[in-house]
Amino acid sequence: MNASPVPASVPTTAETLRAALGRLLEGLPQKQATAAVERLIANYRGQTPTNAPVLRDRSDVAAYAAYRMPATFEAVRAALDGLAEAAPQWSPASHVDVGGGTGAAIWAVDATWVGPRGTTVLDWADPALVLGKELAAASASPTLRAAEWRRAVIGGGMTIPDADLVTVSYVLGELTPEARRAVVAEAARAGRAVVLIEPGTPEGYLRIREAREQLIEAGLRVAAPCPHDGTCPIEVGQDWCHFSTRVSRSSLHRQVKGGSLSYEDEKFSYVAATRFPVEPAASRITRRPQIRKGLVLLELCGPEGEGLTRVNVTKRHGDLYKAARDADWGQEWPPSQGA
Repeated sequence: MNASPVPASVPTTAETLRAALGRLLEGLPQKQATAAVERLIANYRGQTPTNAPVLRDRSDVAAYAAYRMPATFEAVRAALDGLAEAAPQWSPASHVDVGGGTGAAIWAVDATWVGPRGTTVLDWADPALVLGKELAAASASPTLRAAEWRRAVIGGGMTIPDADLVTVSYVLGELTPEARRAVVAEAARAGRAVVLIEPGTPEGYLRIREAREQLIEAGLRVAAPCPHDGTCPIEVGQDWCHFSTRVSRSSLHRQVKGGSLSYEDEKFSYVAATRFPVEPAASRITRRPQIRKGLVLLELCGPEGEGLTRVNVTKRHGDLYKAARDADWGQEWPPSQGA
């Protein structure tokens, strides 16, 4: 992450977001929230694809914010970390979030890069835009407080303002195939960097895989997670590329989701591509490392032509073995010097 470190006494972006959610959603009726969450889960899992807004009213938006916003924030932030690692000297001076809902992605961008930044959220659900603006107003960030919230139909025929960074997170699965291709094409036209995030399901991966090919055909180069611009080596139907990030649950989050643990693991698939030079990872860890006595097994996606490989790192590898024991799913391998 490129953001400058802050003292421990200063709340992180994630903590500020959770606190803002808690304040705005106090008194949310439990039965109403549960019903809305169940319907939203069906949409999230791809059981009810649609070309209409998923968030219909204030109760839907409130339930969505409590149920999905913390996880979406962490998934987008993890994807943005991949872009930031591939382009360490770059930071966006402008950002457009397509289908941004209540604004999780703009919070994630603000947690990744410092400095002034023009920010626009496009969404077709007015209730989401209203609540997103309320949440952003609770932030200490001038960038978030100054964000523009604009109603737009997400799909074919839409126009995305030109920007250094365009994000589209957890949106493609809500669109028809034709609308999906149109949105990706417009994002590729408008953005110097484009980051697309979908659920870490086989279906979500396929949407990202298709969009990745479309971005490459439009002239962009892949920055992350792939180490190359070639054909994905994964055999469709046999496996899928996805990653995981841990999400801290607030008491409100646990209440709405009906869970008891203080955390959950969010699985996601993503691609980041740019129109400027980047330094992709040499290889990427594609599964959670398996630690054995004196050995760490890593599953890697390597340079074009090498495909998927398994590497055993043992004690005789010295410092590399220590790094392997600390390595995590989704990280570059071998670790960058100084990492």
